[in-house]
Amino acid sequence: MTATTTASRKAKGRRFQGEVRDDLVSKLGIDPGDILSTGMGQAGCDLYLSPAARKRFWFGVECKYQEKVSLWQWWNQCVANAEKEGLAPLLLIRRSRTEPLAVLRWKDLLDLVMAYHDWMMLAVELLSRAMAAEIPPDTKEWEDAL
Repeated sequence: MTATTTASRKAKGRRFQGEVRDDLVSKLGIDPGDILSTGMGQAGCDLYLSPAARKRFWFGVECKYQEKVSLWQWWNQCVANAEKEGLAPLLLIRRSRTEPLAVLRWKDLLDLVMAYHDWMMLAVELLSRAMAAEIPPDTKEWEDAL
């Protein structure tokens, strides 16, 4: 069902922001007090991130829950707000009965993929070293090898 009044459209937008916030808290382990959903119509990013939260999630989020997409207008708003905060822009869009989509710069996506790859390669290297040394897990030697 499509929201027909201004109040119901804003309520959908608030719920969407809240869902995004809750996902960041539950999936990234961000303290709930370190990430706040800003008020509708308030200037800036839709989520306020404390310095502690920015260490885990460095994106300036703009949430849009609308049926008609105004991608470039929304993207420009997202970029402007994120840059003011020194964050990478992340536009999340959703319409009724669909899953949210994320829009981000190609460079930022590549940075995420490369960082993931680097962490995976580090994990493989450390595990290989520990196995080669035949160090049993859960020992002081294991921690030192890491």
